[in-house]
Amino acid sequence: MKTLFLGIITASIALASCSSEGNKQQAGDTTANSENKQAATSTTSIQGILDSYFQLKNALTQDDDKAAGEAGNDVVKALNSFDKTSLNETQAKEYSEIFEDAKEHAEHIGANAGNITHQREHFEMLSKDVYDLVKSDGGTQKLYLDHCPMYNNNKGANWISETKEIKNPYLGKKMPECGVVKEELN
Repeated sequence: MKTLFLGIITASIALASCSSEGNKQQAGDTTANSENKQAATSTTSIQGILDSYFQLKNALTQDDDKAAGEAGNDVVKALNSFDKTSLNETQAKEYSEIFEDAKEHAEHIGANAGNITHQREHFEMLSKDVYDLVKSDGGTQKLYLDHCPMYNNNKGANWISETKEIKNPYLGKKMPECGVVKEELN
């Protein structure tokens, strides 16, 4: 009887131990899922900014000031809806430094449909901000830093592209293939 009783206690302890390990595993899975969701949120948020920026860039390549204005407004919306809680401390500091400047340039682009020259001036500055954001976040999409040597009286300017093929937003339809890839961003 004593042996049976000891066997039952041992089995109970073993079952409780297994159950406890299962709960720990589930807790670990929940933490991992939470971290994955947080990373996805960050990517999604940054991706929203990038998607709006690429719409803007592509409108400028087609000399479409009205579509560029709409895309500029979309960049502002994407910046305003960006989830900063998904960033680490360093990224949050970088984003804060970028946010106001990028927002101001996107607002100017949105407000200046009909003046593509002015839109392109602000696009140049916005592109610097987007570059800094991509470098800070790391991103998940392969991007390209492109350079047009002829823009602004041969002073040149950069932009971020989602494709390796050059489509110049500064010279538009006049010289759509003017430029070089300066850097691949991963």
